[in-house]
This record gives sequence, structure tokens and C-alpha cells, in this order.
Amino acid sequence: MRAAHAGDLQPLYEMAKLTGGGFTNLPADRTSLTDKLERSDAALSRDDNMITDDLFVLVLENAETGEVRGTCQLFSQVGQKWPFYSYRIGTLTQHSQELKRTFRADMLTLSTDLEGASEVGGLFLHPGERAGGLGLLIARSRYLFIREHRARFGDRILAELRGVIDEAGGSPFWDGLAGRFFGMNFQDADGFNAIHGNQFIADLMPKHPIYTAMLPESARAVIGIPHPSGRAAMRMLENEHFKFDSYIDIFDGGPTMTAETDKVRSIMEARTAPIVAIAKIGGDGAKSLVSTGRLGDFVAAYAQIENRVDGVAIDPQGAALLDVKIGDTITHVSRW
Repeated sequence: MRAAHAGDLQPLYEMAKLTGGGFTNLPADRTSLTDKLERSDAALSRDDNMITDDLFVLVLENAETGEVRGTCQLFSQVGQKWPFYSYRIGTLTQHSQELKRTFRADMLTLSTDLEGASEVGGLFLHPGERAGGLGLLIARSRYLFIREHRARFGDRILAELRGVIDEAGGSPFWDGLAGRFFGMNFQDADGFNAIHGNQFIADLMPKHPIYTAMLPESARAVIGIPHPSGRAAMRMLENEHFKFDSYIDIFDGGPTMTAETDKVRSIMEARTAPIVAIAKIGGDGAKSLVSTGRLGDFVAAYAQIENRVDGVAIDPQGAALLDVKIGDTITHVSRW
């Protein structure tokens, strides 16, 4: 894993065409991807501790071939350029004394509660590379990046999971709710949002709560449900101490997972130490995720690590991947 640069535009575009829709952070649009890379470059060029509206793009590179085969993104603080909307699931309880009955109604309320949080997203691994723990490498490298640049990120972090998309590329949730107000199908709205942002939601979406009982069953059935391809991602987030806290995406109804940044498992369990030896690691060594470097020099890879009294030993292959030597400092966390 390394920081992206302008030369990664073409492989990012090729991967974006494989996402299948509902993947707002990786649109199959060259102009939007160029803007993302330029924005990331600006964020990587600013070496201070101010938290602002930064975007960082990382890519997975095959060290042997130089091919880019995966990517992810980090947003330092959402809701700064335009509001960050979610639906919050709530319940309204009412009691009738005459009927001696209590009625509970689930409701969706348009919310900007998550503004100011950081976000991890845009994770995509090329279909030809889905083996060997590379998805975990992409996902967990984001948390080591955050740990290395902690002052640039908020105290709360979120991850939006893609919701259920049907075989035709449509969204039952969008069709049952927002589509009725916008006169746009899901593909058009999703594409517009990916390129232009979601301010049009503020302009057109009704502000009053929506009773879920008034939605068609097809829409109710997918509220808070991830796309089948996102179930593994949801489990990874849960392993990192994220949880589903009643917030869903306004477009496809997918779950928004949240966590306290300092309690994310990879951030909390990671350790920083100097390299005191580069040597073949025996049976006591741990297969770890290891990172080094700041900002544009950030890299992460799997390596064998062994704790020593005054630092750590790293295997030669891992040291070569990370381009580190004795005396350099690395951050490592066990693979699990």
C-alpha cells in the first residue's frame, strides 16, 4: 500500500468501471478521479496538524509487476464542503388509553449527526486479486495511516457500506423512497452524487420524518442491509470495533458503521518501534501488518516481526517491500 499519485488515474478508472454501481467514492469518471487525485496530492503536501477537509487516496501496488490492483480513501472530516446526510432510524411510541394499546412506529429522519467525523471508504480490490488477505491489507492500512497522522482526523470515524442493488442495477430503497421525489432512477442519482455531491438532496428531499410502514415491502426489507459483496467488509469493520448505530445511506439504505477513532482495534493495538535487526524470523515471529513513512512516503505491507528487547526484527522480504533498514522506525500490528 502506498499513497496514490497522478499516474494512477488509468488503473483507478479501470477499477471504477468494475464496481457495478452504488460506489460513490470511486466513480467511473476521469474528471472526478483526477479531482480526487489532485485533492489527495494537496492533502499529502500539507505537513501540519490542522484538521480540515482532506482526502487521502491510497493504492495497492503489486511490488513485482508495478500494477495497481486495489485502492481505498480516507476523509479527514466529512460535512465541510456540503452537508453529510444520513437517515437515522428511530421509533415513535404512542399509547391509546381508550384502546389500551401501545403503537410503535419506525421512522427515518434526515440527519447530519455525523458531520465532523472522519470516514474510511472507497475500498476496492480487483476481482483477480481476492486472495491472500489483500482486502484486509487495504482496509487495515487505513487505520495505520490514521494512527501516524492522528491530529489530522476526528475523534469519531464512519464507514458507509453499499446497500442492496438488484440485478438491473437499481436500488429497492431508492425506488421506494427518494426516487418518488426526484424523478430520477438510482443509477442517475448515484452518478450525479458521485460527481457533483449531494447538495441536491438538501434542495429536494422532504425534511419531515418518513414512516417506514408507508414504504413498499421491497424498500423496508433492505433498510440497513449491506450488499452481499459487502458482508465480509461489514465483518471486518465489526472486528475493528465499528458498529451499526441506526444510520443508513440516503440513496440505497445501506448501513453506516461508526466507531471511536482511538478505539479502532488496529489503531489501539498497533505499536511503533525501531528496527534493530533484519533477519529470517523463526517460529516465534508474528505475521504482521507493518507501515512506515509519513504522508506521501507512507507505505504498508505484510511482514514477519519479532519483538526484541530494544526494538523489533523484521524479515528481509518485508524490509525490502517497505524499503527500511536498521535504525528506521516502523509501526506494526498483528495480523488477525
